[in-house]
Order: sequence, then structure tokens, then C-alpha cells
Amino acid sequence: MKIGFIGLGNVGGKLAGSLLRNKFSLAVMDLDNNLVKDFTSKGSETAKSPKELAEKVDLIITCLPSPKICSEVMEAKDGIINGLSENKIWFEMSTTDASEVKRLGKLVKEKGAAALDGPVSGGCHRATTGNIAIFVGGERKIFEKILPVLTSMGRKILHTGELGSASVLKVVTNYLASVHLAALGEAWAVAKKSNLDLTKTFKGISASSGNSFVHETESQVILNGSYNINFTMDLVEKDLTLFNNLAKKLSAPLEISPLVLDIFKDGRNKYGSRAWSSMIVKRMEDQNNTDFRAKGFPSELEDNEPEEKGYEI
Repeated sequence: MKIGFIGLGNVGGKLAGSLLRNKFSLAVMDLDNNLVKDFTSKGSETAKSPKELAEKVDLIITCLPSPKICSEVMEAKDGIINGLSENKIWFEMSTTDASEVKRLGKLVKEKGAAALDGPVSGGCHRATTGNIAIFVGGERKIFEKILPVLTSMGRKILHTGELGSASVLKVVTNYLASVHLAALGEAWAVAKKSNLDLTKTFKGISASSGNSFVHETESQVILNGSYNINFTMDLVEKDLTLFNNLAKKLSAPLEISPLVLDIFKDGRNKYGSRAWSSMIVKRMEDQNNTDFRAKGFPSELEDNEPEEKGYEI
């Protein structure tokens, strides 16, 4: 199976790297020519346009920053849709709007091709090693057709149901992660002002009912002071907005999410849209004239688990 991959950013570049490492026939595209050159120097091909790339491959993957950008890449005159034909597959791995995936999926189907959505979860450090989780929505037989590709990019693979269902689940999980991260800022502030040993506090939270994946990972780079989680403020704002908009469409009243979105908007205004998302806790550091530093924590997360062949859960 020939694979095309568009979007070599913090997540996409690592997913594409897993495909290259596992010896798939790969062609890549990105607006950053240096990222493309890095892949072509290792054996990947490239193309002049998304249309040309779609014509060259069996499976074309997009991993882009926003629904708007994905729509442009898909629907432009030299975009992916105009390069699709019968039996080709479009796989959307961005965190995006489920209704937009379904709309684009209909256009893809009109070309005789198939569409799947497949956002990932688990952190960039796990995308690097191919141990990240992947949610996949779409027709079961198409999911099974690309399962060998999925199990090379991720460890735990979940077929969530119809097209768009994976995007909904991803938005839900990102909402929860954002809430946990905002809450950590207040938790660390109270711990620090109570003169607790922050290293022991980290261990205590990890062993308690207050533990979360976000604490186990992001608290480490917070305590180090690098805040480097390879995920930025603007992306959290995008994801929370997707969650809020979805709830509005469903007439599901919200209380916590709008508040958390306002917190991240304030963080973006203070530290910049491209600041690491874990810097949201710096609001609490600044307000309390302190910092949450402790020795022995890494500046960047690494996945210490060995790469394993993925499997369906």
C-alpha cells in the first residue's frame, strides 16, 4: 500500500516517521520545505500538490491544524478530492469537527473513494515511538483494510463506529485533559503555598484518587520549568471550542467547559498562542508570586516503553 501524508507538524511528523521506520512506501507534503527534505533524505517521495499526491497513493492521510485548513487542502482546485478515484482512501488524523469530516466524506465517496477519521491520543512522546492510541471512525471493512498501517503508527487502536464518531470521542477526551491541566495549576499553587515538598506531592498525587494521565505527564515538565509538552495554547483553544460548539448543537448545557476555555484564552493572551499549553499553570505561579519547580524532572517527555506492534482494543 502506497501512503501519502500531508502535515508534518508536532504530531503528524512523528506519525509519518513511524510509517517510514516501519518500511511503508511513503510520500509526504508540508508547507515547511525543511520538514519535507528531512523525510525525502530518508527515502520518502513528495509531490507538487495534494492532488498529485492523492493520484500517486492508495491511502492519503491528513494531519492538519484546523478544520478550515483541512477543507482548503481537500477542496482546492489542486486539492486531494480532485486526485481521488475508485478504491482510494482518505484518512483524516487531525482533531477536527465531526460534521466537517462527514461533509468532506460525502465528497470523497462521490469520487468512489472511502473516508475514515482517526485522531490520536496519548501525547507526542508516544507518537514518536508508535505507542500512541488511535480512534477510527468509518466503515468497518475499510478500517480492517488499513489496520496494518494503524498498528504501525499506534499501539491501542479503537474502531469507534461511523465516520465522525472518532472525532467526537477525541474532542471529549481533549476536553477532559484540558480541565485536568487547568486544575493542576490551582493544585500546585496550594501545595507550594502550604510548603509541601513538590517531589513528594507529585508522587502522592500519582498514587491517589486525584491522579490523571495529564498529571503523570505534564506535571513533570511543569516541575522542570520547561513546560515543553509539544502542544500549544492555540490548539487547546481550538479543541475546547470544538467541544463547546458540539454541545451547543446537541442542546447540552455546559458549566465547566466555558470557564476552562476562558482560562486558556487568558493564558494565550498572556503567553502567546504558540506557548506550550502546560504554561497555563504559570497563571497561578504569577498570581501567587512563586514557581512550581522541583529537581529531577525532565525538560521533555520521553516514552520509555519499547515500541510494540499495535492491536485493536
